[in-house]
Amino acid sequence: MEYVLTFVNIQHNHAISPSRAKTLKKNRELSLHAKWIDEINDQAGVTIRNTYQSLATAAGDYDKLTFTQKDLWNHVARNVRVIEEEGDAKSLMQYFHRIQEQNRNFFYEVKLDEQHHIKHAFWADARSRATYEYFGDVVSFDTTYLTNRYDMPFGTFVGVNHHGQSLLLGCALLSCEEENSFVWLFDCWIRCMGGKAPIGILTDQCKAMRNAISKSLPMTRHRWSKEAFESSWTDFINRFSLHDNNWFV
Repeated sequence: MEYVLTFVNIQHNHAISPSRAKTLKKNRELSLHAKWIDEINDQAGVTIRNTYQSLATAAGDYDKLTFTQKDLWNHVARNVRVIEEEGDAKSLMQYFHRIQEQNRNFFYEVKLDEQHHIKHAFWADARSRATYEYFGDVVSFDTTYLTNRYDMPFGTFVGVNHHGQSLLLGCALLSCEEENSFVWLFDCWIRCMGGKAPIGILTDQCKAMRNAISKSLPMTRHRWSKEAFESSWTDFINRFSLHDNNWFV
C-alpha cells in the first residue's frame, strides 16, 4: 500500500507550548534516583503524593521533573500495590461471599498475583445490574486516587436515569492504571452485565483506558470529556427547541 501526500495544513487551532512536550508519555522518564526514592518511601508508608511533592521540592519545581505523579504510582504498583495483608484480603473475600449468599445476583471477580494476593477486584450488586438494563446506554467511568489504605485506584461505573440522578453500575479496586488492568476490568463488567455493552462511555484522557476500551468495547463510542458531552447536548436542545421538555432538560 502506498500513500501520496497531496495537501498540508500547517496552521494550528491552539497555541503551541513546547514546555509541555515533556509531559507526553513518550518524553517522560522516571530516573533511577526517583525509582529508588519511590520504593523506599512506599515501604515506609509515605504516600505517592508526598513523594512527588518532595521530589519536586528537591528539583526546584514541578516543571523540573521529567515524570508525573502517575508515573511514580505505576512504578510501585507493578510490584507491590496489592491487598496483601491476610486479614484484609480474607475480610474482603468473606464480605463478597456473604453478600452473594444473601443475593445470588451479586457479582464479583478478583485477580490474584503469583503470591495469591488480591491485585484487582470488581463487584456490582443486584440493583446495579438491574438498573443497567434500563439506563445503560451511556455510562461514565472514573478513578479516584490515594483514597484508601492501599492507595489503589478506586473505579466506578456510573449511569444517569431519566430524572438526572446518578446510578452506580459497578465498583473496582485496581493495582495500577495500565492497559491490561483496564482490559481485565471492562471484560469483568461486561460479563456482569450479561454481555451487553453500552452505546457510549465517557472517561478522562487516559491512553491506557482508551486502548482497553477499543479492545473490550469495540462497538462502544468513547468520548473523553463530560464537558464536551454537555456542550453537544446543549446544542441538541437548542437545535430542536426542547427547553420545555422534561425528558431532555
